[in-house]
Parts: sequence; C-alpha cells; structure tokens
Amino acid sequence: MASVVLKLGSSLVADPTGELRLEVLAPICDEVAARHATGERVVIVTSGAIARGMRILELPGRPVSMDELQAASAVGQGRLYRTYDDLLAERGVPSAQVLLTFFDMSARTHYVNVRHTLRKLLEWNLVPVINENDTTTTDEISFGDNDYLAAQVAILLGAGRLVLLTDIDGLYTADPSRDRAAEPIPDVRSIEQLEGLDIGLSASPLGSGGMRSKVVAGEMAAAAGIPASIANGTERDAVRAAMAGERVGTTFHPQTGRVSSFKLWLRYAKPSRGSLEVDEGAERALRERGTSLLPVGIVDVAGDFRAGDAVEVRAARGGARPIGKGIVNYSATELREIRGLKSDAVRERMPRAAAEAVHRNYFVLE
Repeated sequence: MASVVLKLGSSLVADPTGELRLEVLAPICDEVAARHATGERVVIVTSGAIARGMRILELPGRPVSMDELQAASAVGQGRLYRTYDDLLAERGVPSAQVLLTFFDMSARTHYVNVRHTLRKLLEWNLVPVINENDTTTTDEISFGDNDYLAAQVAILLGAGRLVLLTDIDGLYTADPSRDRAAEPIPDVRSIEQLEGLDIGLSASPLGSGGMRSKVVAGEMAAAAGIPASIANGTERDAVRAAMAGERVGTTFHPQTGRVSSFKLWLRYAKPSRGSLEVDEGAERALRERGTSLLPVGIVDVAGDFRAGDAVEVRAARGGARPIGKGIVNYSATELREIRGLKSDAVRERMPRAAAEAVHRNYFVLE
C-alpha cells in the first residue's frame, strides 16, 4: 500500500519556457527520500512531458492538435523521467517509470494488473514515477488532467493520503492573484461548502488543469475515504508537512460513504459527448432499482457520440432533469435507429449488439 501519492503539476515542474525547475524538483525529491528512508512508500504522479517537449523542440506555445501534443510528449517524457530518476538516485532512492492510460484504469483486468504492478514496485522499495501516456491517448480515452490520474492512483492503491502540489498555498475563496479579498480555505468537509466560489481553470500556458481539477481530485479521494491536501510545492516546509499528513494548505477530509474509483472518475472527470432523454419508467428503474438503461426507455438522443463515450442521462418529463451519467454501448446514430425498441427488436436489427444502451456498472447517478 502506498503511504503517499504525490502529484506535481506542469507549472511546478517547468517554467513558462518549458525548462525544468530543478530548484523546485530537488527539494521535493529530498522530502521524498526522507519519507522513503523511514519506510514510507511514496508514489509520484507528474505532469510536464509536453512542457519539456515544447522546450526541446523550441515550440512557440502549447500545441493544440492531438498529434502535436502527442509528439511533444514523446520528445519530453524521456527527459522528464530521467531528471526524476537522477535526482532520486542521487539521494539513494531507486525509481521506476510507469505510463498509464484511461483504459488501464477503467477496464477491470487492466485495473487489477496496474494495481499488482504498482504494489510490486512498492514492495521492491522503488518509487513509481507515473504520467499519463500522452503519446497514445485521445480525447475520448484521456484522464483530462493528472490531478484526476493522481486521485485514481491513490484510490487504486488505498493510499494513506493524496498530496496535490501547486505553486500557490492552497484553495482560496477566489483567485488570489486577481482578488485581494480572497481568503484561504484550510478545510473542506463537504463539496457543498464550495458552492458559489470562483474556482477557476488553468492560468498556465503549459498545463491542462488548474485549481478546479485539484478540487475535483480532492473530492474524489475524500469520497473514497482518503484525506487529500493542496499545498505549495515551492515551499519545502509545506511539502514536508503535507507529506507527513500535517495541516497545511487546504485539506479535504475523508467522507463516510464510499464510491468506486471508476464511478468517481466517470462522475467528475470524463467529459460528456451527448445526452439521452428517457421515459418515466426508465427513470424510475435507474433511480430506484439501479438497473441498466435499455434502448426501449430512450425517447431522444442528442449529440454526436460513439460507443464508449460518456453521455448525460436525463428525464424527458420535467424539463430534461439530469439523472446521471454513463458510458454508452452504442453510437448516437445507432441509438437514434433503435430508441424505443424492445430488446427482441434491437437484436433483429443488430444481432451482435449489447442488450444495454448503458450498463449499470458504467452508470452513476447525479
């Protein structure tokens, strides 16, 4: 079991030009080595491959197209991991590079394999250095941000705590760089506490996340019973305190109810590509009995999605009220053809198709 999952964002790892911030990474690796020497098992989840690739390739700005992002990541990932490996080795800590995709975490057999691999690395007293495999991922199979990946890894390993390092002191009531009246939020005990606050997206030209993704990651961990903290990674004392489980920055306290890691990811991190409106019977079955959604209960299909995408499920009555979110087994085109049809009629048209439009194991209520 990992004691600490430590996540470093792009703005912490690299400066605005894409040059690695060794003055930040070295003290963090000092703290990792110190915890490692006490017998604690530490996992690092790092961003920065694309930023590093941009620097090496001398690109003028962060790429937009998927092929350019993947190419920049391919150039930068090796250099990024080598830096961690060298810094940790200098401190007597062996490490291992691990690259993951969404499928590694959502497919049950892959999920179990990832857990076994990480546990074995920890058993061998290595520090796994994890990043998303940007060179093979797509929008449809991406975590979207390494904050979500870090939360998933913490949940998968049953970590003692999740530490999200950034370049500010924690969560504030507003963006402190824009609002002088912004006040720090030391504790989050329920997500309702944050309603109405101005929690923005990334202001970094190098990263894909921001404070919002850290809040979601903190909520994901807390929902799984794991304390999470957002702390300033540029301050060594803050890093030390956060890794030790002391109160620093913003702490997300564990919740009593537990939700599966996949459903947490689906609810908070997977973008929806469309929506399905369902009749009253389907709504009742989903809400009250926890069944799968069959084509017969679908009355309308919106969007242009493919099988495997996430879709919102809404009640047709009452102004399309949200019911939940799920991974769909059909494309939008296919569902428009079979919506409202009973299972026998669906099988006649598509003999090899899944019986469920959205299986209950891949659906989460709002």
